[in-house]
Amino acid sequence: MNYQWYPGHMMKAKRMMQENIKLIDLVIELVDARIPMSSRNPDIDELSKNKSRIILLNKSDLADGRYNTEWTEYFKEKGFHVLEINSKTGSGVKAIQGLVQEACKEKIERDRKRGIKNRPVRAMVVGIPNVGKSTFINAFAGRACAKTGNKPGVTKGKQWIRLNQNLELLDTPGILWPRFENREVGERLAMIGSINDEILHADELAFALLKYVMREYPGLIGKRYEIEETQDSYETLAQICVSRKCFLKGEEPDMIRAAKMVTEDFRSGRIGRITLERPEEWN
Repeated sequence: MNYQWYPGHMMKAKRMMQENIKLIDLVIELVDARIPMSSRNPDIDELSKNKSRIILLNKSDLADGRYNTEWTEYFKEKGFHVLEINSKTGSGVKAIQGLVQEACKEKIERDRKRGIKNRPVRAMVVGIPNVGKSTFINAFAGRACAKTGNKPGVTKGKQWIRLNQNLELLDTPGILWPRFENREVGERLAMIGSINDEILHADELAFALLKYVMREYPGLIGKRYEIEETQDSYETLAQICVSRKCFLKGEEPDMIRAAKMVTEDFRSGRIGRITLERPEEWN
């Protein structure tokens, strides 16, 4: 399956970000903690040259805690300020204000020496679709000021949000990039829901997901669906059809329905805390 999705509004959003970057002191980049590198748009590094940088490992509660720690150290070694957060529960969000001050201390000191007082830090919030930017902004602001949804592409335009006298945020749409570097990146983006499900083959995606989870996290699939795990993803999905009574007319297994259920169970964390990539893959 070819995993590519770059609708026209993303190109427009990228141009908008390029036009506004001159107003920005800090770029806050949200990544999905389950795929921290695959969920980083490579265009952001070019866009953010000479700007202070923060990376937030969002949805960290859905990822394997061991690898959250490894990824935090990985990005710190690359020169980023890094924090694990869970935007839905607000975990880690209170620590961000202090991290902003730390990341922008040189800018704040320059302003002080010039006699400029109370000029807020201006931060652009960036990330791929469905990474949780709007949920993060609402949690950070303590109020609903950005639209949220569980489908990619909810935020379509820019929005300035004044959090307090020290910080203003520019919310931006989630954007991907025109071509993914390799097939695995596209596959992982599809698994977490950053690519429109309507253009995907649900069964192929579930086969790939089952293969990975059974190899790297043996026992989780069996426990979740009360089945005997096998090395064959097709056979495993067929067993899930029986266990969860996913049938078409008669006793024919409804593989598509079961596939969508498995993918949704992974995305919501019901299968368990799973990380799909590790830092050593990217060294």
